[in-house]
Amino acid sequence: REALDDARAALAAGEFPVGCVIVADGRIVARGNRQGSASPAGLPELEHAEIVALRRLAADPAAASIPTDRLTVYSTLEPCLMCYATLLVNGVRRIVYAYEDVMGGGTGLDLASLPPLYQEMRHQVQITGGVLRRESLTLFDRFFRHNPSQYLHDTYLARYTLQQGHIPSDRSSVA
Repeated sequence: REALDDARAALAAGEFPVGCVIVADGRIVARGNRQGSASPAGLPELEHAEIVALRRLAADPAAASIPTDRLTVYSTLEPCLMCYATLLVNGVRRIVYAYEDVMGGGTGLDLASLPPLYQEMRHQVQITGGVLRRESLTLFDRFFRHNPSQYLHDTYLARYTLQQGHIPSDRSSVA
């Protein structure tokens, strides 16, 4: 639910509604949301919520003592290939996401087909999708229907999201 709050903040700022929290031992140690998508071109494609959260975690001196294998990442959208690889390389072994990224999601990638660095991780990472999916879908539906930004409009993800059926825009559906 905390990642949804960050996604709502991103949406309110005109950004793509991706929120991310990093949790260690039940405590939020970092958070981030998508940045830069409200710019005319939506570039650079670097400030994804997961990357922003990882940067904040790295900047926190207290986080240095947290073993990375105890980190869980919660995101409102399935991590893209860039974010997935970055999470793995940084030691994250549990990823939970709400809404599937049918256009750019990276978590379905067969790590066994990649170089040894990633092959070794294939049995160590746990991925859970669909957690609070409807709540996240509501935010993406709002973005694609009402956001004046052209970021990712007229893409496979936008069409897929809008085909899921209109989601009511009242807050009661996003408890």
